[in-house]
Amino acid sequence: MSTAPPRPDILITDTRDVLVGPLTEIGQRFSVLIDALVPHSALVVFTRECTGRPRKVAGDPTIVDRVTIAELDRIRTELTAGEIRRGPARVAGRDRDVCVMLDRTDTLLVLVPRGARASAASLELVRSLFTIVATGIQLQVHSASPAYLAESRAASAERARTVAELTEAHAVTLETILATLRSKDLDDGRARATARETATGALIALRTAVDAHRELAEEAVTTAFARMHGELRSLVRHRDLELEMAAPPVHGRALPGEVAHAARALARGAVLAMSAQSEVTRIRVAWSCDGAQLCVDIRDDGRGEVDAAELERQLRDRVETMGGTIESESTDGWGCRVSAALPLDLPVLATGGAAADALAGLGAREIEVLEHLVAGRRNRVIAERLGVSESTVKFHVASLMRKLDVSTRGEAAALGAEAGVKAAG
Repeated sequence: MSTAPPRPDILITDTRDVLVGPLTEIGQRFSVLIDALVPHSALVVFTRECTGRPRKVAGDPTIVDRVTIAELDRIRTELTAGEIRRGPARVAGRDRDVCVMLDRTDTLLVLVPRGARASAASLELVRSLFTIVATGIQLQVHSASPAYLAESRAASAERARTVAELTEAHAVTLETILATLRSKDLDDGRARATARETATGALIALRTAVDAHRELAEEAVTTAFARMHGELRSLVRHRDLELEMAAPPVHGRALPGEVAHAARALARGAVLAMSAQSEVTRIRVAWSCDGAQLCVDIRDDGRGEVDAAELERQLRDRVETMGGTIESESTDGWGCRVSAALPLDLPVLATGGAAADALAGLGAREIEVLEHLVAGRRNRVIAERLGVSESTVKFHVASLMRKLDVSTRGEAAALGAEAGVKAAG
């Protein structure tokens, strides 16, 4: 029996619902939306924009839990923007029949079809819907909300610890094997040579995997600064305004992705506020990096019309979520200045404590609610602050308590504070 295609108005409404939920679960929501158009057993959305969790998945765990970044990256590089391709591809360790498409945001969608082959019209419709979803992901990442930054930071720390542990264990094993095989006391030179080549190849592959992790999780400081420059140029292109950019050293330490996102969002917010003044003609944006922290300094030559306290309040949540500090001042007749320092390593999350481990399993909205629990607020107040119903807050509180394996709100708040979660303002 054929199933009638979803009505366009329902699709649009349901696509909106895909966008408004937690970013970590967007793959699951999108899978439900398009299953009637392209039935599938597994779905993977892959974007390098999300340094914490680059894969958004749904479906068969034997596929989505085993698909690797290298496999997805290989598929992504073989496609052109807007292309839809059906056929075999290496996914989760073996060749499978898949349907893949690449959005112009460089976001990849991989579907493992189930049942009858989907029509070309259905695939085109899914591509259009995916365009909206991919753009929504990009906008959420670029806005760098405190909840996104906290969740992404926790996920990055979790993955970094796992990679470090596996690297150390496998490297020691392979190096021990190589040392044994190089011994001249062993017989059968041909077998020894073959085993030596195998172990050497495995060691090289391991180092390559570590390099790939770094490439995904970090941005060169000059690349991050150049991206910000492009964004700021677009922001002030209609103003008669000089944008002076003071770049960081070329060989500075790479930035964790979350730090780069936070710094760019901070700069956009400050430049937008400063450029709205009536007499400003120049804004200077400077980055410096000493290897321990990224310092962002933004100042203008206006007449001090910016409400520095309000601007700092708007920017503070992002900065404090990253464990940083921010200062601002606005002097009548002399202009405004915003200065922030963002640490490149968050000690609490980077050390692998039990609290940070537990936090890594929370969604973006759950972390946002946890910030209010750390501040000691009740459900009614949290609902008012977040603009949601009290029942929705109760749902998120129950969910995060279950994930954190605690029995009271106070325990959840204590665990959050131990992991470095700042109280919501």
